[in-house]
Amino acid sequence: MAHAPALTLTGTASFGGETIFRDIRLNIAGGQWTCLLGASGIGKSTILKIFAGLTDGLELDGTASAADGGLKGRATLLAQNDMLLPWLNVQNNVLLGARLRGERPNKVRSQEILTKVGLVGKADTKPNMLSGGQRQRVALARTLMEDRPIVLLDEPFSALDALTRIRMQDLTAELFQNKTVLLVTHDPGEATRLGHAIKVMTSSGIEDFNPPQGKVPRPIDDLDVLTTQASLYSRLREPTV
Repeated sequence: MAHAPALTLTGTASFGGETIFRDIRLNIAGGQWTCLLGASGIGKSTILKIFAGLTDGLELDGTASAADGGLKGRATLLAQNDMLLPWLNVQNNVLLGARLRGERPNKVRSQEILTKVGLVGKADTKPNMLSGGQRQRVALARTLMEDRPIVLLDEPFSALDALTRIRMQDLTAELFQNKTVLLVTHDPGEATRLGHAIKVMTSSGIEDFNPPQGKVPRPIDDLDVLTTQASLYSRLREPTV
């Protein structure tokens, strides 16, 4: 398994001459889940794009780095939109990264991963025949297929119903153990279940918020989880300036 490094982002980001965030410093521990919350438009998804190298039109006056070297080719991104290609079946959607890079697809490994996410019987199915939860599991399988040490999650569970969302949180936490995971979310409940570290982004910068005790994913009905969730809701309702 590739080493999962700590990450650091510092500086000011802009797009088309408009500042997105200014003078921030974000430290992400290696091999753990960090959850980043904040108001819409504050720049959370921009941070993911910078770490992922998706910087077309973005300007960063600062640095984005891994503790042990560069970021290129080391991160994978799982977004809210599953971005499945409707003309490909499940297996070929999972193998898409290799095909785009001109590599020989590893069909044996793709079957192993589909088994892990509970979709081994759906390999030949087209996306339009899947439920929302199944489609997101295909996207998860595609992310696992890339096997990168840095995993960037941009609200990947927000469009799912409550029960499916909890199941997907549990599955993703299990499958991304020991990876460096940065999860952008608007859901304090999600952050308190999944975060080894919780950070709140405002126009003034990024601050740490103490997570609950216990192993990730934490029980949804745990008293410490519920208490921390309520406190995090209160913090997010405070003025951002």
